[in-house]
Amino acid sequence: MFTKLEEVEKRYNHLNDQMSDPKVIARQQEFQQYAREHSELAPVVAEYRVYKKIQSELENNQKILEEDVDEEILIMAREEIIDLRKKMASVEQKIKIMILPRDPRDERSVIMEIRAGTGGEEASLFALDLFRMYTRYAETKKWKSEILSQSETGKGGLKEVIFNIQGKGVYSKLKYEGGT
Repeated sequence: MFTKLEEVEKRYNHLNDQMSDPKVIARQQEFQQYAREHSELAPVVAEYRVYKKIQSELENNQKILEEDVDEEILIMAREEIIDLRKKMASVEQKIKIMILPRDPRDERSVIMEIRAGTGGEEASLFALDLFRMYTRYAETKKWKSEILSQSETGKGGLKEVIFNIQGKGVYSKLKYEGGT
């Protein structure tokens, strides 16, 4: 895992260098591709750097334990080692999740359909509530939603609504939404 993380960090640094090159900046399509890859690698590299920092602090505290120093300092070093190991395990878990292979469709947009089922006016009001819930959720995630088709009932409910949601990671969050 750590050899892969070293490679990811090297690639990230290489992308930094490439994106600051005036020749690459002049070629917008190539620059955008580098910027996209850079933004995907940035969180992984940031967590890996946190991991390396914790590892360094842990090694320093273990050296303190090996030295002949004051008992109070030894106690503090032992406590800090325990805390650092917990942090290290947490960061390691985050990194493992981050480097899992991603679904290539996760960045796509979605088209959702909500239809009132059997149940008359209450079903149409529930369909309206669902539509509002999804559009508000999209707003909190800073996604764009656009109504493609809408059919209302006489009393304020929805018979049917079809809408598009676009943004970063829309499909990854909504791909399991479905019902009959």
